[in-house]
Amino acid sequence: RKAHRGFTLDLLGEAVTSEEDADAYAAAYERLLVELSPVAARWAADPRVDQGPDGAMPRVNISLKLSALDSQFDAIDPGGTSERVLGRLRPLMRLACRLGAQIHVDMESHATKDLTLAIFRAVALEEEFRDWRDFGIVIQAYLRDTVRDLPELAAWARARGAPVWVRLVKGAYWDYESIHARAAGWPVPVWERKWQTDACYEAATTYLLEQADVLRPALGSHNLRSLCHGMAVAEHLGLTQSALEMQMLYGMGDPEKRAVTDAGWRLRVYMPYGQLVPGMAYLVRRLLENSSNDSFLRAGFVQHVPAEVLLQPPRPPAPDPVPSAPPLPSRDPVAAVEAGEGSAEVFHNEPLTDFAHPGGRRAMADALARFVAGLERDGVTLVPVVVDGQRSTAFPSIDRFDPSDTTRLVARVAMPPVAEATRAVEAAALGLPAWRAAPVAARALILQRAAGILRRRRFDLAALEVYEVGKTWREADADVAEAIDFCEYYAREAVRLDRPRAVDLPGEENVTGLLPRGVCVVIAPWNFPLAILAGMTTAALVTGNAVVMKPAEQSSLTGLRLHEVLLEAGVPPGALQFLPGRGEDVGPALVTHPATSVVAFTGSRRVGLGINRAAAVAVAERGGGGMIPRIIAELGGKNAIIVDDDADLDEAVVAVVQSAFGFQGQKCSACSRVVVLDHVHDAFVAKLAPAVRSLAVGPAADPGTRVGPLVDEESRDRVRKAIDEGRAVARELVSVDVGELGTCGWFVGPTVFTAVDPAGALGQEEFFGPVLAVIRARDFRTAIEIANGTDYALTAGVFSRSPANLERARRDLEAGNVYFNRGITGALVARQPFGGYRMSGIGSKAGGPDYLLQFTVPRTVTENTLRRGFAPTRPSGDGRRHG
Repeated sequence: RKAHRGFTLDLLGEAVTSEEDADAYAAAYERLLVELSPVAARWAADPRVDQGPDGAMPRVNISLKLSALDSQFDAIDPGGTSERVLGRLRPLMRLACRLGAQIHVDMESHATKDLTLAIFRAVALEEEFRDWRDFGIVIQAYLRDTVRDLPELAAWARARGAPVWVRLVKGAYWDYESIHARAAGWPVPVWERKWQTDACYEAATTYLLEQADVLRPALGSHNLRSLCHGMAVAEHLGLTQSALEMQMLYGMGDPEKRAVTDAGWRLRVYMPYGQLVPGMAYLVRRLLENSSNDSFLRAGFVQHVPAEVLLQPPRPPAPDPVPSAPPLPSRDPVAAVEAGEGSAEVFHNEPLTDFAHPGGRRAMADALARFVAGLERDGVTLVPVVVDGQRSTAFPSIDRFDPSDTTRLVARVAMPPVAEATRAVEAAALGLPAWRAAPVAARALILQRAAGILRRRRFDLAALEVYEVGKTWREADADVAEAIDFCEYYAREAVRLDRPRAVDLPGEENVTGLLPRGVCVVIAPWNFPLAILAGMTTAALVTGNAVVMKPAEQSSLTGLRLHEVLLEAGVPPGALQFLPGRGEDVGPALVTHPATSVVAFTGSRRVGLGINRAAAVAVAERGGGGMIPRIIAELGGKNAIIVDDDADLDEAVVAVVQSAFGFQGQKCSACSRVVVLDHVHDAFVAKLAPAVRSLAVGPAADPGTRVGPLVDEESRDRVRKAIDEGRAVARELVSVDVGELGTCGWFVGPTVFTAVDPAGALGQEEFFGPVLAVIRARDFRTAIEIANGTDYALTAGVFSRSPANLERARRDLEAGNVYFNRGITGALVARQPFGGYRMSGIGSKAGGPDYLLQFTVPRTVTENTLRRGFAPTRPSGDGRRHG
């Protein structure tokens, strides 16, 4: 006040990971309003601070983030998120109205921008707030959407009939937005050059001032050029100084603040308020932002750039050293699906659907509705046996119900006898010669065609997974994307491996190439019903093997749809057989058939070891003939995340919860143990428990569901039994009651145990469900020993800020996939080839550069080229690879 400055308070704190945290934030803001308002009312009046375009300005001004009011804040579920946020926001708005305070809604990431705007507009139109003028929103000029958002906001405010405040800022998350978008394969939402952001800021400033009767402008910047531009435009438009507010950050650019107030403009200081440690992240971000090479403060106060240069209008360098960006791709995921088949040259992971975009949400919801309507209109599909292109259904069948609603029949699945297994292998053997003779390039092209078909049917396939195995929206979408990745990646890898490797000496040629092994039996699981089945099948096909596809009983309809896609793409019916059925019935016949030369299996340790044993015994009993089958088996894991005593506990809790309870813990990569160092154990547990209790348990088709059902009754009963046994030997920290959901589907609530013995069942056995064991470790070395102390070595993770401890984990942690400071699920094809060792698997990593080699036989051909003392030379550039 003494410096003639107003303020807005931003309440800093730890990340909101639970509904308890959200309640605490709302209560803290309430206390702030209640305690500060009577104090502010006693301050002496200051017209330079207290007078605005509508007369007296509120003296108390708070800025809040909507994500602080909901631990499950997510644009995938705008309805549920809005309801929870407004349940905490409305009371704060009523209090602010009564006390004469102002509330300003901060903007966060681009992913939540549209949802934040929607909630802001919706609540401001409610009858009790429709005339309230002391309400504001942030617009970020570094977002390309700004040119669309501002006119829409102005039209809305004009229709509302009362103005709102708009704080215009450049934006503080440029690195995150750029890196995240590129990693996800999405369009970059921010301007990629600083001059573009500055130009957008000035254009937005002009627009705001032109619409100042409905959008009250507040310019948040330390760039004097940007602020002076706003002042000049305001004067040009004939606006009074009270119509425009300048805002700057507390503790930065104080000389600039004095210059603004000395010139007679109203200045508000953005003040973070809270405890020191939670505020450090904010402080570091602001320091980096304002000390970057492009920062105005750095240029003016550190580099001493002349004023005439600093105040130049934003424009591209001449010439621009960076090539112009290509046209912005459509953010609409439906348009992206329809755009084409993907690049033919370089492999890129298929982007996940951006459910923050309404097009993605609409496409998924429509696909779910189509599936249910199809069931009601056409009845359920009877999944057949398909041998040599001929469908057979004259067998007993089992019913497959929706795991979320066991009254909804999703499919009937044929259960053929052993004779059909034999017939399928023999048909594949007959189809093998023609398929193996096809050029590798032709086989690769078929896989790329299949990828294109999967793209076009993406949402329908994801909807099928929701209803057949209970995957939530993002989990189902990711599974389809991974199936596309396998098709695209293995197509390119097959072409790469098709180049013969030559070692030539004078008078001798040596060429090593790859041959198909023969008939491959693919036995797939239900937990990644499209991706894993597609990965194993396409790897076998593209290397020239004939395949018998055996899907899991629980996901046979998804398997059938993949079989149809591959045939449509051009795989000959003789090269690809489809055999549903019980694994215990048809599996042994498939594995032990003399014509079977490869078995690709993903599933449980017990079944995988049984396959390995059965194949070996069958070969021994035959006593010769045929080929010793190659067994490729991806098995289970008892995966651990270590939380070091210097870890960011907020990030660790979020990652552990997602890794442990994503798809209900039904992933071989899921975190089932978290090993926490003694110093932070109690603090971590105190944050973990409410975070788990806050997870939304519900039907998989509901976009707001975080934890859906287990896949079937057998799984539910097995997990319940493990939980009951765990209660006898450990302390149950969290057990989420599923209530009435348990009567209509196969639901088990997330469960967390502490005081767990690392050598006991909770620390050693894979449960394949939403059960997490928290284990205390006295130091980091002990934590690694505990993490390594099982029969498995699949995935593991570490949260730590210590370079020394991360290096120790890099060296000593035993797992096929090790992740630092992130979750341990969601491996991407080519980027994180997936697979483990010890009892977690036999063979090379799926989605990696040597995976296809397992389906081939290397063969070397040596030719003596010496003819009566003369060695002819081969023309250069023969295309062969020499080594």
